[in-house]
Amino acid sequence: MAARFIKIAAFYFVIAIILGIVMGITKAFSYSSVHAHLNLVGWVSLAIIGLVYYAYPAAGKTALATWHFWLHNIGLPVMQGSLFLMLYTQSEGYVVGTIIGSLVLGVGILLFAINVWQHARD
Repeated sequence: MAARFIKIAAFYFVIAIILGIVMGITKAFSYSSVHAHLNLVGWVSLAIIGLVYYAYPAAGKTALATWHFWLHNIGLPVMQGSLFLMLYTQSEGYVVGTIIGSLVLGVGILLFAINVWQHARD
């Protein structure tokens, strides 16, 4: 599971960097919150989670790890896609998607925390 998290983290890193470059070229910095979340919750958090699962392989072999992977990678694109559309269209119509994506992501992170507490041992 560690490699899956690290590979998807690299994917989010590429997307975040592309968005950052586009923002710089177009001087459209209103999407900086999307860029920041893709970097932090996508790239950094998932890379660290992958390293945690590498350090504690028993945690990476659980159903909690699998559920966390899928919830994180469903919730994050929904949350960030909705936020991007909300900023792009200046419409509050996408706020529900942002909230749902955030909640799904949050449940995934909660499962990660439970998993770490159950399996991380010296």
